[in-house]
Amino acid sequence: MPRSEPTTPRDTPTSLGRRAQESGAHALTEIERKILDFMVQYLRSNTYQPSIREIGERFGIKSTKTVSEHLQALADKGYLERDPSRSRGVKILGMDLATPTVSIPCYRDVPQGRNEKAEMYLSIDRRLAGEKGGFFLRASSAELAVLGIQEGDYVLVEPAALDDLEDGAIVVAQAGNGSWFHRLKHNGAGVKLESLRAGVDKTVVEESSRLHLVGRVTAFYRRMDGALNLTHH
Repeated sequence: MPRSEPTTPRDTPTSLGRRAQESGAHALTEIERKILDFMVQYLRSNTYQPSIREIGERFGIKSTKTVSEHLQALADKGYLERDPSRSRGVKILGMDLATPTVSIPCYRDVPQGRNEKAEMYLSIDRRLAGEKGGFFLRASSAELAVLGIQEGDYVLVEPAALDDLEDGAIVVAQAGNGSWFHRLKHNGAGVKLESLRAGVDKTVVEESSRLHLVGRVTAFYRRMDGALNLTHH
């Protein structure tokens, strides 16, 4: 199981409002709450605040003065700090934009059990980590070259149920031919596994219950002159 790094709870308009109310701020009107919610989501997506004009367009408010009055009301109630001289001169108070990370085990080969020791752990953005229970494998050139995956790339494998896999999914599974990586296709009551290695025959598993399915390949990460920041520890 992956080990999660300690993280700070993410702030939302609700939690921001609760703290502001606890400190004596007044409750928000409906439009103020909607504007604050929009500003929080916009900031998380763009790393900067929407302009007064963008806020007005979002809520059909033609007057920039009216938008400014709403922002000032939010500031007066303890939710914002404003610099009226700047179009995006707004700071949401008490909001933590730090991105939570998760620590995922990385193995040289497919782990044979839960107690197998990982080669290392890689910390990445939680939004890129996939399902709980996933792990990284270091790719070898022979296994996944047909997919453009190179020697040393980090391949992310997530837990998966056979019934949830569509035809063409790349899976990590063992079916008696010594190869782990396959393209899966459903075959009536069973499944067909196509090896990704050149010259290796397809394997047909007549009964799905006989298939040792480890998981599904959902992503791979490649270091390109240090541009990709995967922190190993």
